[in-house]
Amino acid sequence: MGSRWRKAKLALSCLHVPRTDDDAPPSAASVGRLSDVALLSPAGTGSDFSMPTTPVPSSSGLRLPKHGSKSSKWTCAICLNNMKPGQGHAIFTAECSHSFHFHCITSNVKHGNQICPICRAKWKEIPFQSPSDLSHGRARMSNVDWPRNDNRSTMLRRLPPHADANRHISSLFHSPEPSVFDDDERVNHQPGNTENGSFNKDVAAQTIGAIEVKTYPEVSAVSGSTSHDNFAILIHVKALTSRKHSCGVNEANMSPISQFSRAPVDLVTVLDVSGSMAGTKLALLKRAMGFVIHHLGPSDRLSVIAFSSSARRLFPLRRMTDAGRQEALQAVNALTSNGGTNIAEGLKKGAKVMTDRKWKNPVASIILLSDGQDTYAVSSSPGGGHPQIDYQALLPLSIQSNEGTGLRIPVHAFGFGADHDAASMHSISETSGGTFSFIEAESVIQDAFAQCIGGLLSVVVQELQVVVDCVHPWLKLGSVKSGSYKTRLPPDSRQCFIDAGDLYAEEGRDFLVTVDIPVDGSSNEMQLLKVRCTYKDPITKESVTLEEVDVLKIQRPEITRESVISVEVDRQRNRLRAAEAMAEARAAAERGDLAGAVSVLARCTEVLSETLSAQAGDQLCNDLAAELREMQERMANRQVYESSGRAYVLSGLSSHSWQRATARGYSTDSSSLLQVYQTPSMVDMVTRSQTMVFGSSSPQPSSDRPARSFRTQRQTSR
Repeated sequence: MGSRWRKAKLALSCLHVPRTDDDAPPSAASVGRLSDVALLSPAGTGSDFSMPTTPVPSSSGLRLPKHGSKSSKWTCAICLNNMKPGQGHAIFTAECSHSFHFHCITSNVKHGNQICPICRAKWKEIPFQSPSDLSHGRARMSNVDWPRNDNRSTMLRRLPPHADANRHISSLFHSPEPSVFDDDERVNHQPGNTENGSFNKDVAAQTIGAIEVKTYPEVSAVSGSTSHDNFAILIHVKALTSRKHSCGVNEANMSPISQFSRAPVDLVTVLDVSGSMAGTKLALLKRAMGFVIHHLGPSDRLSVIAFSSSARRLFPLRRMTDAGRQEALQAVNALTSNGGTNIAEGLKKGAKVMTDRKWKNPVASIILLSDGQDTYAVSSSPGGGHPQIDYQALLPLSIQSNEGTGLRIPVHAFGFGADHDAASMHSISETSGGTFSFIEAESVIQDAFAQCIGGLLSVVVQELQVVVDCVHPWLKLGSVKSGSYKTRLPPDSRQCFIDAGDLYAEEGRDFLVTVDIPVDGSSNEMQLLKVRCTYKDPITKESVTLEEVDVLKIQRPEITRESVISVEVDRQRNRLRAAEAMAEARAAAERGDLAGAVSVLARCTEVLSETLSAQAGDQLCNDLAAELREMQERMANRQVYESSGRAYVLSGLSSHSWQRATARGYSTDSSSLLQVYQTPSMVDMVTRSQTMVFGSSSPQPSSDRPARSFRTQRQTSR
């Protein structure tokens, strides 16, 4: 026994293994933290994943604790739940020494997996269930020479030579599917819900999504004897949450997501499992999906679409109860990589799940991840030039945000690595109303997913519409700067409508409008605008109208002193300037004029430095300048731009146009600018991703070591 165990340890020297009486005490180096990513990586690559003994926030993944295997020894790597003996669950110990719940690993084997989910060792014998034996309470063991624990009931079947471990997965992509995806699990919004699926009003009343509206004039006074063209007014809208205090509960110790009753989510993840995702990428994707599954609640529903050369729905929309989580984890763990990249087919399948569903949760979204070019939607350009992709065709019409469709499903796209088609992914997200994130480093894929679901799990306002009315009879609206949000301005220009979409808890929107102030000496005060908001409460599904908003006024004295420009207005002007410069630079870069693109960004940086808010030390202005300089570096030459510059710029444009946080570069915190758009729920979820210990449902104290930005990592590698 001792000899066999020592041989196994030698073969798996890159992994931490349990001690036996024959083992020497572990060295100091062996008790360091091992990333669970290393455990999921193919054998033979362990040396590439040696992790520091202190946690680095920018490296994502569920991590093993410092003290070795004690806390993870009794944790099932498939369902992540406890598996101590005596809790009514049979436990299977494989020949590679790793243990799992018997029902978890038999389901894995049934789905075609015949290798260890932890160390990837090929098993000669696998567990199987015999109905006759189970009915008599018996367990069978094959005649092998490894220890038997009386507390562990195991049944094994010897594999035939050269068994095809991927046979089931291969057939999964080619077996018939239902013509209509109406087999989703019925929603369960709240305990005590009625037959028609409406929410329990007593529960919903515990939290009310409220809208806060503030207006800021460019200056507080304009002389009544003079006019002022293009007078800027900032409209700030923010979603607040009022919470009903629970007796004996300290809200300060609760996570932002748990502090209010939230709307359940229907989430469809469309995952690239093409051949280029083999190895570490797929392992990290599985780990990230495990994190998502772990943080969805029993009222949330999940469906997973896997695509390569074709696309396949792995399972219908299922509520993430204990049983639902186990099914989802097993399906994700069974994924293998092969074939080409058919993004369009994956999106069509994801859209079909959403459109065909019989039951609906209030919040719905699609997450799309791909690391490569779409190899099935390429058409030759006129004249035989470089092949062009019809980006619009990649998005099914059923989920485009077209008026009158009655369905708006945002696609949050994640471009993974240096070879993905950033322009296509950005186009897909922009058309659907979602965001585009650039995952440059493999280690932050989980953090990027965490930030996204941190927002989706905190929606408190839906279908927000901001209505701006001119109050003074001579006043008319000029421009309305609303980014990617749709704006309607009637011919008389006395009113405008801004469709601001959904808001996460504590999330804000800033809109800059201009008016022409006429000469008017009839009064010492002029009323300019009033703002109204209408939205839908996602929990009660009721429409809410907010009209109790003060009218914005300015002073109109005969003579005014030197006007002081509002810092709030100036900083939003800077944000819009920077976003416009990014779009102009990107257009120049796509034409091949990288020098012109860098010049545009440099000029904008110089203009920002001369503004009032910059001279006052405004943090947003400083962050914008830093972001523009980063983009200049990523446009240094064609190779750098193709590998990372384009994706970095497009992710920045997506973030600014929707005023929503996106992952960029090597980290979800690669620029403090992203913190402007991050909500408390996003921050909390990313912290959980960066500090969660493998097998624990509660986050551990984070390291004092800050996450390194792209710039710091690049300088370190030189």
